[in-house]
Amino acid sequence: MKVVFMGTPEFARRILAHLCDSREHSVLAVVTGPEKQAGRGRKLLRTACHEEALERGLTVFTPATLKDHELKLSLTGLGADIFVVAAFRILPPSLFTVPPRGSINIHASLLPAYRGAAPINWAIINGERQTGLTSFFLKESVDTGDVILQQKTAILDDDTFDSLYLRLADQAGPFLLETLDLIEKGESKPAVQDDAKASRAPKITPFDAMIDWGFPAEKVRNFVRGMATKPGAYTYFRGGRVKVLACAVESAKADGTRPGTILADKKKLLIQCDHSVVQILRLVPQGRGEIEGRSFINGFHPRPGELLGERSVATEQA
Repeated sequence: MKVVFMGTPEFARRILAHLCDSREHSVLAVVTGPEKQAGRGRKLLRTACHEEALERGLTVFTPATLKDHELKLSLTGLGADIFVVAAFRILPPSLFTVPPRGSINIHASLLPAYRGAAPINWAIINGERQTGLTSFFLKESVDTGDVILQQKTAILDDDTFDSLYLRLADQAGPFLLETLDLIEKGESKPAVQDDAKASRAPKITPFDAMIDWGFPAEKVRNFVRGMATKPGAYTYFRGGRVKVLACAVESAKADGTRPGTILADKKKLLIQCDHSVVQILRLVPQGRGEIEGRSFINGFHPRPGELLGERSVATEQA
């Protein structure tokens, strides 16, 4: 089939690359996000999908808005059979109804579970043991379209957002081709989602990424795993923000002190949670590079009883 692909980040780029390598389907164009300024030099950076499309000599559209009439005319003129969307913006009906075969989305959850922009993050945060991929036809309501195909994937105990994101991205390319083959052969049997079983996976905001030490240790660990390196779970120490990259549930006995309290230990960075304790394994203090918990102890000399999570404390020198 002739395809217009729409996507932005690395997740979508890997799917696009697999689709481009397919002999059965051809990519007519790629629609992706506009270039954005980044870094100290405010250099304009292209999206991952934009870079992949240029390397393959594909036509690229970078609209500021998907409701642009000129965009619709341009895409209509391509004569695509189907639009494929992965990790992109919400398409208006005026756009997703253009191709004769409709428009489909590849979503990183087993819908109707985890509808929204951050399904991988929230599945790990909530301690799920299984997730997967879903392909579905687009409808006006986000992530509610009729399901074409699903594929389950185990969430491993040591998975983080980063590892699960890349694993699902690699699985999503072959998964898309299987979906397209079913549609092309007329063998797809779209199933209506059960809204009663739906759960949400809203976009992660900076506030969402702040650690609440009042939760049990296992939940804190899952939270850190789910945030991983981007955006990264964070807390505060002596007024400075500290990103926590990895932690473990500790067997040390909780002493009932206030959640967020640093416990006395010369080798391990132990933090009181709700009737339990976590050990911070890797972290990034504000203005510094990544270090291990023991290096934090040796460099910052935290006093037993000091708290993580308080922003009002004046910054002290390490």
